[in-house]
This record gives sequence, C-alpha cells and structure tokens, in this order.
Amino acid sequence: MGFATEFKEFALKGNVMDLAVGVIIGGAFGKIVDSLVGDVIMPIVSKIFGGLDFSNYYIALAGQTAGLSLAEAKKAGAVLAYGNFITVALNFIILAFVIFMMVKQINRLKREEPAVEAAPAEPAEDVQLLREIRDSLKHPGVSG
Repeated sequence: MGFATEFKEFALKGNVMDLAVGVIIGGAFGKIVDSLVGDVIMPIVSKIFGGLDFSNYYIALAGQTAGLSLAEAKKAGAVLAYGNFITVALNFIILAFVIFMMVKQINRLKREEPAVEAAPAEPAEDVQLLREIRDSLKHPGVSG
C-alpha cells in the first residue's frame, strides 16, 4: 500500500474527521466565551468591585513607574501580569461551567429517551427441544 493511500485512509477515518470538526467548533466556541467574559462578565465584576480592571494589574519587575498601562509597562521591561492571569482563569472557569451544563443537559436528554422494548425473541431450537423434554418428564404418559 502506498504512502498516499495510507494517508488518505487515515485522514478520512471517522474519528479524525470528528476531531477536526470538534477543534474547529471549539475554536469558535472559545471566541464566544472570550467575548462573554471580556464584554459581559468582567465589566459586571469590575462594577461590583469598584471599577477594577483586572487586565491591567501587574507587578513591575524592571522598575517601571506606577500608573502605566500593562502594554506600556511591558514595553519598558518585564512585568508579572497577574491581572491577565485572573482574566484567563475566569475564562476557564466559565468555559468549564458552560461545558458541564451542556454535557449535563445532553445526559439528561439521553436518559429521558423512551426505551424501545424489543419483542421477545423465539428461543433457539435446542432450547425448545429441551423444554419439551422437561415438560414430558413432568407428565409421564402424556405424549404431545
């Protein structure tokens, strides 16, 4: 089998295609969550805590003066941008919660599907024969 044929079989397997679709949807979903956190949740959290903007919290490691934005401080030298870490951690927590709720909903819907009861299958021929023998032994003299 040639390399091209082997690669084609690998690339077109169902699992690989499912994974590719999952990665693409995951990337788009990540952008939605980033927007949700940055544009909806963080402003509310900032308002609750008195106008805090976590993204500009940092510790200057190169002697930068206080009051610079994070971008300006990074240009002046090394910084420990812990505010950005807080934002990313909140992103993760929110994303994990949303995925948890989605999986929980899917599992609930799967449990609610009515089970289709199959009609009892006819017993195999040997089982039927054994049952007839058993029944004839219970009632000797009765032939059927």
